[in-house]
Amino acid sequence: MNPAPGQRKLEIELPEQVAEGIYANMVLIAHSPSEFVFDFVRVVPGMPKSKVQTRVIMTPLNAKNFLMALQKNIENFEKQFGEIKISPQMKQGKTIGFNTEE
Repeated sequence: MNPAPGQRKLEIELPEQVAEGIYANMVLIAHSPSEFVFDFVRVVPGMPKSKVQTRVIMTPLNAKNFLMALQKNIENFEKQFGEIKISPQMKQGKTIGFNTEE
């Protein structure tokens, strides 16, 4: 994508270790007036303890921009692959999955 007139091109480097990714199936979200904190956790069934895999901290504006970008990407995914179904148990928070907590 070419930058708009007056904007400079942003080069983004993806280090190999980061490119491998980290699996998480739950996120804990906290916020203050100045930031949102996302703690991504891997919960393993049958294990009594889980640990935060990574923490991402964003400004409220960037968190909202992230939300809008995620919504758009989910719409695009569902157009291509079909609706992502959420089980009644997940809606009620009764199963392990990518849950959010306040």
